[in-house]
Amino acid sequence: MIASTLGIFLGSFLSLFFFRKVAVFINLVDEPNARKHHNGAVPLVGGLAVFVVVFSFLYAFPETISSAYLYLSCAGILLLAGVADDLYDISFKFRLLLQFIISALMMWVGELVLFDVGELFGPFNINLSYFGYLMTAVVVVGAINAFNMVDGIDGLLGALSTITFSALGVLFYLNSQHELMTFCVAVVFATIPYIFMNLGIPLGQRFKIFMGDAGSTVIGFTVVWLLLEGSQDKEYSAFSPVIALWLAAIPIMDAVTTIARRIKKGRSPFKPDREHLHHVLMRLGLSPRQALVVICLMALVFAAVGVVAEVFNWPQYLMFWLFISSTLVYYFIMSKIWRITVRLRRAMGINKRSLKPPKKTYN
Repeated sequence: MIASTLGIFLGSFLSLFFFRKVAVFINLVDEPNARKHHNGAVPLVGGLAVFVVVFSFLYAFPETISSAYLYLSCAGILLLAGVADDLYDISFKFRLLLQFIISALMMWVGELVLFDVGELFGPFNINLSYFGYLMTAVVVVGAINAFNMVDGIDGLLGALSTITFSALGVLFYLNSQHELMTFCVAVVFATIPYIFMNLGIPLGQRFKIFMGDAGSTVIGFTVVWLLLEGSQDKEYSAFSPVIALWLAAIPIMDAVTTIARRIKKGRSPFKPDREHLHHVLMRLGLSPRQALVVICLMALVFAAVGVVAEVFNWPQYLMFWLFISSTLVYYFIMSKIWRITVRLRRAMGINKRSLKPPKKTYN
């Protein structure tokens, strides 16, 4: 186990360096503009480099997840589509259609369907029956785009996904599902080198690299695949469906709040703006690194609550309504955030002119 994880870690580093050169050669880079304030052209192949290693691991050990070759096919399609989007800016309608097709393949070939949502509303079990197919498609597309939307500052997407996969690995381990735990560990160790390079550690900004849509979409897809696999097996379920919300709380809350806010203002839910959580924290005067730490601590707390709730078998409906309440509070704060930040800046003595724009923000 130690040798294989070390191999994945080193392989990911080598893959990042290799694809970084490829990205520069084919001009697969992110250029600064009005919304993207990073320095210079940055390669957009972090996701491609990471998942080439993950796919290689899974090809060598297909028993680690169910329907491994189906996962490889679906994730591979999303990866290539993400690369094409990073290169040519594909229409979001085409990307949504492709994501729905991928979700259909998951359901009808892999038999991963959200039928059982557990005791969601009260002390009684709910089975969605045929409605589960529609809900599965919504969940898959939602998860893919939630992780894509959260990628706004250096290190954030990698760190949040690492927290989610680590929490999943803990739950799989506690349920003696060591194969699934191994796959989670593989994803985590393949992602850590990307986080280092994305933050410019230890080689500096010269070797900086971004995840790109290819990486963020495959991360979201992989998360939802494991969430369905871990919660829908009646005999070997590792956690209840509601716990999935807590393991990916920040991407879910931020995506739901952002989309609802944009629709309320009469804007397209897919049109980028500068009102995500990391934007708010930096408007309060935090640096991008400080905002990263705060958001990761929040995600860690939510994930820890989910793990503890599963271990101690807290009522599922209690966890559901707690999550809904947390999301509503998050939405209320984010809806009034500019008024709140003005008052907080005055109270904290923060001069608006002294605030620096984020290094990278495009969602």
